[in-house]
Amino acid sequence: MLRTIQIGTCMSVQGLFVRQLDDGRLMIRVDQKVYVGTPVERPLPQAA
Repeated sequence: MLRTIQIGTCMSVQGLFVRQLDDGRLMIRVDQKVYVGTPVERPLPQAA
């Protein structure tokens, strides 16, 4: 499953979900590299 995480204040990375850490951060894999960051939540649909 693809997930997006934020690393720092202005960088985001999208890759394959590896696992969720105890503190809520996510690990994702892009090629052979693993990144850890805070998940980017999907926006809620707006009512018409």
